[in-house]
Amino acid sequence: MIEYNISASSIVGCVRDNNEDMLLVGDQFIRDDAKELKVSFPSDERYLLALADGMGGHNRGEVASSDTLHNLQFFFNDLPLGLSIGDFNESIYEWLTSMNNVLESKGRSDAQYVNMGTTLVGLVYYCHEFYWMNCGDSRLYRLRNGELKQLTVDHSLSNMLGQHSHSHIITNCIGGGCKTSFIDIMDFTADVAEGDTYMLCSDGLTDMLSDSDIENMLNAGSTASKLCEAAERAGGLDNISVILANITSIH
Repeated sequence: MIEYNISASSIVGCVRDNNEDMLLVGDQFIRDDAKELKVSFPSDERYLLALADGMGGHNRGEVASSDTLHNLQFFFNDLPLGLSIGDFNESIYEWLTSMNNVLESKGRSDAQYVNMGTTLVGLVYYCHEFYWMNCGDSRLYRLRNGELKQLTVDHSLSNMLGQHSHSHIITNCIGGGCKTSFIDIMDFTADVAEGDTYMLCSDGLTDMLSDSDIENMLNAGSTASKLCEAAERAGGLDNISVILANITSIH
């Protein structure tokens, strides 16, 4: 049995007119809302946490993130159980190609959706294996023994150039006119431990708060809502979204 304590929040921030972020927690979609829940499921089953940060202006980013997470949820729940690690990875890559086609097709049929796109970061449990996946510059962190560590690598111009500042220019996404979209997938089952807390977040959090500030807040017991509120107080220049998943049991 796998057990999580989950805290999730997604807010618009201080500047944007609408929230283009969306969260997926199991089968729940979250935008402009917050949730706290405990979940448990058999070790031979599946569970998905994902965050999408849409782009494209007006309502297009909102549509891209929503379409992507709804499509991903359906795809993931429809996967047959028992796939090997290699087959699971291949299935995710096939889904990415399909999702890019879906967003591109929507742009061809309606000009307002041309080049809309989204980032995606996910924490996946599937048949005894833990995976993370990433496309873009939304991030996955792990808090262990009080220390916060970023696990994903940003697909961004600033990271490509070795710069510490965040440029907001991403080099990879789902849709967005990307012709060579890719997704990082990592099976990290051997490095997961009870007591770990995993944090999925959009750049609206990490642009406003330093990693050390986030680490201190997590160690003080802050929820996803508290983190979002702190980023909003610090300026809230973008939408802010966070999922915290504390693994309480693996057996």
